[in-house]
Parts: sequence; C-alpha cells; structure tokens
Amino acid sequence: MINYLLLVLMTFLGALGALFLKKSSNHDTVMNQIKSPNLYLGGVFYGAGAVLNIHILNFLRYTVVMPMTSLTYIWTMFFSYYFLKEKITKRKMAGIFLIVAGAVCAAI
Repeated sequence: MINYLLLVLMTFLGALGALFLKKSSNHDTVMNQIKSPNLYLGGVFYGAGAVLNIHILNFLRYTVVMPMTSLTYIWTMFFSYYFLKEKITKRKMAGIFLIVAGAVCAAI
C-alpha cells in the first residue's frame, strides 16, 4: 500500500517540477532564467520524483508503474488552472480522461 502512495507522490512531484520549470521560463533572458529559484525548485522536484520512481520500481511491476505515471497529467491540469491561469477546455478534460482510462486498462 505504501508503494502505491509513493507512486502518487512521485506523479505529484513530477507535475510540481514541470510547474516550477514553466515558471522559470517566464524570464526574458537565459541569464535571468538561470538565476531564477524556480529553475532549481523544478529540478529538485523532478529529481525527487525520479528517485521515487527508481525506488518504486523495486517493489511494483513496471507494467503498473509506468502507466500510472499518467496521473501526472491530472496534477498538471490542476496546477495549470490554479497557478498559471490556463483554461481547461472540454477537449482537454476528454483527453485526460482517455489517458487515465488507458493507463488503468494497461495496469490491470
């Protein structure tokens, strides 16, 4: 059970990493991007997610872990809506639903 919770945490960290990397890209020059704390936060979150991924793969089957990483898309959609003020259309919702449904089918 703990490994499944870690799997969800891994997807959350991956989405957080993407959010902070996106926020670091809002700077006008490469030097300002390099100086941005968001760049390093994004790297830390991605790195933590990668380490968790390696750990989880020791205990769960690859055919379960990899499809379930599509949960990252759900987190990304929420983060995009709440923190980046992006619009979530019906088409995007349908796409997320199909991705998750496919992941569940592949994992069982």
